[in-house]
Amino acid sequence: MKRTALAVGAIAGAALLALTACTPRDTDNADVDGEDIEIVDAQPAGTEPVDEVTWAIVEGEPATLNPAASANLIIPNLCDNLLSLQPGFSIEPGVAERAEFVDPVTFVITLRDDVTFWDGSPVTADDVVYSLQQNTNPASQWYGAFALIDPDPATGIVATGPNEVTVRFVAPDSTFRDALAGQGGAVMQKAFGEANGDAVGTPDAGLMCTGPFELQDGGWTPGSEIVTIANEDYWNGAPLVGTMTYTFVSDGSTLATALTQGEIDGAINVSPGSRAVFQGDGAGSLTIGHSTASYSFGPASATSAAANPKIRQALNLAIDRDQYLETVVNGLGYVQKTIVPEFSFQSMEASGIYQEGYDALAAPELDLEAATALVEESGEDVSRPLVVAVPAGAKEFQQTAAIIQSAGKQIGLDIRIDEMQASDFGALFYDPSKREGVDFVATQGYLETPGVLGYPSLFMLPPEMGGIFNWSGYENPEVTEHLLAARNATDPETAAREFTAAQEIFAPDMLQVTLAGTYQLTYLNDELSGVTTSIAAYSSPWALHLGGK
Repeated sequence: MKRTALAVGAIAGAALLALTACTPRDTDNADVDGEDIEIVDAQPAGTEPVDEVTWAIVEGEPATLNPAASANLIIPNLCDNLLSLQPGFSIEPGVAERAEFVDPVTFVITLRDDVTFWDGSPVTADDVVYSLQQNTNPASQWYGAFALIDPDPATGIVATGPNEVTVRFVAPDSTFRDALAGQGGAVMQKAFGEANGDAVGTPDAGLMCTGPFELQDGGWTPGSEIVTIANEDYWNGAPLVGTMTYTFVSDGSTLATALTQGEIDGAINVSPGSRAVFQGDGAGSLTIGHSTASYSFGPASATSAAANPKIRQALNLAIDRDQYLETVVNGLGYVQKTIVPEFSFQSMEASGIYQEGYDALAAPELDLEAATALVEESGEDVSRPLVVAVPAGAKEFQQTAAIIQSAGKQIGLDIRIDEMQASDFGALFYDPSKREGVDFVATQGYLETPGVLGYPSLFMLPPEMGGIFNWSGYENPEVTEHLLAARNATDPETAAREFTAAQEIFAPDMLQVTLAGTYQLTYLNDELSGVTTSIAAYSSPWALHLGGK
């Protein structure tokens, strides 16, 4: 870290679990290991300019910076979204000053007139049409949010004025607006995209976006770092950090050492296993923010015993959640009843209905006798080992797999662990051949924007309706009917009641056995402030207000 006009140096001090928040909306409290801890979703904005900040990306080097093809923590600082996700998970205007349904199947986006790309050219309606159309391709990871748009390019997404875009749907879609606050709503320059084609977002071609930091030619050195510079003409105010350099450190111990010694200035989503190191003497402090992330595992095959709900229900009853919280997340987590976390709906209309539905769900309990009985009732041949896949080298996943294995042994299930290389593990979500011989996949997932339908749609709907992770062939007509009705609902209360009706059915079926909800953990050098520390960092320009104290 290099600070402009100020002395350089790391300040050693006791790491704290919280920093003062910007506003009362950004704070909350939680019981963490019997300690009342302040949950902070955004730090106070920095006040002093800083020449350079080095930031670690714990998930490793991204495959691309194209927002239509990847989700990572670098893109939000480069490419603005049409709507802006706030640290507390509410939504405000972004590049679009307004974006609303004018009737049940017509959505109108009105753009600000003062937003420019890094090259100085203004954002136009044509740029937004181009950007949104990237996500109508089934290959886009945001396709699910765009699935109900009229597929005719002449009428589906069209420019209806210099600063106006109209989106037409084949049916009402209560989820679309929220999606525009995530990277599905990222704005890219049409001319740059058409000139570079599939190379957009690669080290060779780069990007052309509107965000607070700019990726220059040669800024990405594959295997080493990504260097970005401040966009001095940023429409929402120039950042205080002159150069933001991203490095890739996925090993938790290595990262903890580099952070506490001041070699790296900060990182989001640091390992809870390093909690003791972060709370010791070091260059910075640990901040805990709200998150929608959770650890879970689910079936990877329709022909495996893992596809039988009784097997999943048995494992759910055999896993000690208290042990899991202590061992895997080091106390920095909480019991979560289903794959849709409470934080995902707190800022939504009809949040009370969602909360009532969540509260009515049964909490996980440890009951080995009932679990053993379920295995016997399943009728499955349990003499064949069941394989659970996890990414290699990740301590939390190694521990997760070991706990699943131990639980299985206690109820007559032989669980084997397959630690896959990161590239192969990532590929199994989209390449069926990578799932051959795998029965369960353990992962940590998160919802990047407000809303409750994302996870259930991916896992519970038929594949042709968006259930791209429904590998077990799960099919329940009532669940499908309620989920689709929730998406098509034109009023928040109806959407909430339809969703909770579906949740009442799918939660006990354990398509994903949820092990724990987690907090967002951010470590930052004590000379800096201004980072978004909630899960919203994955969708918002989290470094815009980063600077010196």
